[in-house]
Amino acid sequence: MTVGIDDIALHIPRLYLDIEDFAELRRLPAAKLQRGLGLQAMSLPDVHEDPATMGANAAARLIERSGLDPRRIGRIYLGTESALDGAKPTATYILEMLTERFAPAWGEDCFLHCDVVDLTFACIGAVDALHNTLDWVRGGEDRIGIAVFADHARYERHSPGEYTQGAGGGALLVKHDPRLLVIDDAWGVCTTPVHDFFKPRRRMPARELFEQVLDLARQAGAELPHDLAARMEAALPDSPLAESLFHEDAGALTLHRDSPTFDGPFSNECYVRALSNALANFRAQLDETRRGTPLTEQWARIAVHLPYARQGHRMFPELWAEERREDPAFAELFASLPEDDWRRAVAKTDDYLAFAETRLDRGLLASSQVGNQYTGSVFLALLSTLAADLAEGNELSGERIGLCAYGSGAKAKVFEAVVQEGWRDVLAAEDLFPRLAERVRVSADRYEQLHRGSLDASVREPAGEFVLDAVGEDGARRYRWVA
Repeated sequence: MTVGIDDIALHIPRLYLDIEDFAELRRLPAAKLQRGLGLQAMSLPDVHEDPATMGANAAARLIERSGLDPRRIGRIYLGTESALDGAKPTATYILEMLTERFAPAWGEDCFLHCDVVDLTFACIGAVDALHNTLDWVRGGEDRIGIAVFADHARYERHSPGEYTQGAGGGALLVKHDPRLLVIDDAWGVCTTPVHDFFKPRRRMPARELFEQVLDLARQAGAELPHDLAARMEAALPDSPLAESLFHEDAGALTLHRDSPTFDGPFSNECYVRALSNALANFRAQLDETRRGTPLTEQWARIAVHLPYARQGHRMFPELWAEERREDPAFAELFASLPEDDWRRAVAKTDDYLAFAETRLDRGLLASSQVGNQYTGSVFLALLSTLAADLAEGNELSGERIGLCAYGSGAKAKVFEAVVQEGWRDVLAAEDLFPRLAERVRVSADRYEQLHRGSLDASVREPAGEFVLDAVGEDGARRYRWVA
């Protein structure tokens, strides 16, 4: 039995900020962002969008296009690092929206027996969702599952990660005899606990919070006693504020932000190291006839995790060279490269540039227009590659595609897919690049408002999509379909 991805649907927010407008806003050289990092635009969620709506919109599109009976879908696993709740899976919100959408045709219980859960491991969570769903589908001939990814890559304003921001969601239909990609049960894995990128829960002492608020009041002209913060702290345990804001810890406020703590250069090192080990682990699972040939030659195309478009070019030269270090044909080339900047020198060789142009570059095209999708970025690279090949009239049926995924914290997974005869029909229906061209460009001022969350109304009137309708006083989120 063959199992794999039968169809793929992508949801990209219909708003974007052009990177030239961003560069002008932050007084950065646009050419460096464009040529150095490959950035052209970043997708921006509108007021009515969040990770749940983006994932639900992609899943609904997938179900409708494939003509699926929702009652046959046994699993919807979501990969995200933008979860909306500390206990309730974001996938349950997605299921709630899908039920509303499909209940008129299939009944109120159409998703009653569907298993859902969130998987979180930074940017590799959606690959984990796919991996688990593939294993489950292999266990029964009639099983159908959907792996969903949805994220908003949001950084602090003026931070070095701000220009890589992006957002989007997607859905992968997993079934037997797929039309798009067959995925074998060989996975290279490397897990190394590190702190290269994370979103920690922080504690702010009550006294510190009070002092900052009082300092702000003094800056606004208020005359306040200097011991007021201490008096407020002493009165806190008997105040309603202790329960409503500080909960059980009257001495500190627990904080959690969607924007990460990260070390970019260290994360790049972790990425290369984890992927190198995962590649070795994957190679060891192949039969002997394939182990002697570099995987980077066996794979007609390679989709990699792209926190920014040209990350593949910065990261992959070392992996490419690693597979050829013992090859006599490359001994003279490697011996001639400078030791102090070896990786950069490899990236400029004719051999590597030819490799990248053929196998990597098509995957960068959509990333440059969208920005970082976190858990979805490797699948955006995959979709971008296939869409570009379709537009160029290339034939990929029977070819192998390598997928190299990474999640900070850190884990890498390497697997491969074989392109099926029906790939052209699937990609034509997805219509990736024309849909990206239809988005609405927003101004830098509007971007700032969206980033701060200061807008009450949507920039663009929603139509044909799920929207966040309201957030209750208890924090419960309510969604609806807008025709």
